[in-house]
Amino acid sequence: MIKKSFFRLSILVITSIGLFFTYSSQASDNHNSEPSSILILGDSLSASFGMKENQGWVYQLNEALQQQKASYTLINASISGETTASGLTRLPRILAKQNIDYLLVELGGNDGLRGYPPTLIKNNLLQIIQLAQQKNIKVFLMDIKIPPNYGTRYNKLFNQTFTKVANISNISLLPFFMESIAIKPELMQTDGIHPNIKAQPLIVAFMKQQLDLLVTSPLNK
Repeated sequence: MIKKSFFRLSILVITSIGLFFTYSSQASDNHNSEPSSILILGDSLSASFGMKENQGWVYQLNEALQQQKASYTLINASISGETTASGLTRLPRILAKQNIDYLLVELGGNDGLRGYPPTLIKNNLLQIIQLAQQKNIKVFLMDIKIPPNYGTRYNKLFNQTFTKVANISNISLLPFFMESIAIKPELMQTDGIHPNIKAQPLIVAFMKQQLDLLVTSPLNK
C-alpha cells in the first residue's frame, strides 16, 4: 500500500510540474506576442487638426493595425502647435507613464514656420532622441519640410538639420508624409498647411508602409 501511495504521489507531482511548465511557456508566448508600441511625438499634422480625432491618420492607422493584429500599435502624443522645445519638455513625463518600444519624432515644422535657428532645432531633437535612447527606445525621425518662401538659405539649413540629426544619432530618417500631399490643393485645408480629411487615408497607407519596414528591420529589433 505504501509503494502504491508513493507511486501515485510521484505521478501527481510530475503531472503538476508538467502543467506548471506548460502554463509558464504559454504565458511567455502570450507575452512575447504582444504588439510593440510606437509613440508618435508630433504636432498638428499628427494631431487631427481641423477634424475629429477619429478622422486623423494616426487614429485610422491604429484601428487598421489592431484589426489586422499587427506586430505594433500606436500611441499618439501629438499636440497642435508643438515645437521641438515643448516636445523635449513633455517627453520625460510621457516616458515615465508609458512603456514604449519605439519613438517617432514628427516635430520641427512649427519651429521652421516661426523662423527658429536650425542649430536650436538640431539641439532639441538630439536631446529628445537621447532621452529615448537612454531608456533603450528605438527612435525614428521624420524629415520635415517647410514652404520655400522662407528664403533659400534658411530652407537649406532647415532641411539639412534632420539629416544631420539622423546621422549623428544613427537613427532612421523617414520621408515626410506631406511632400506628395502639400502640392495638391484638393488634399489640403484652406490654410494651405494642414492635410484635409481626404488626405488621411493616403497618409495612412504611406505611414503603414514606412513603419512596417522599420519595425520588421533586424536593425530595429
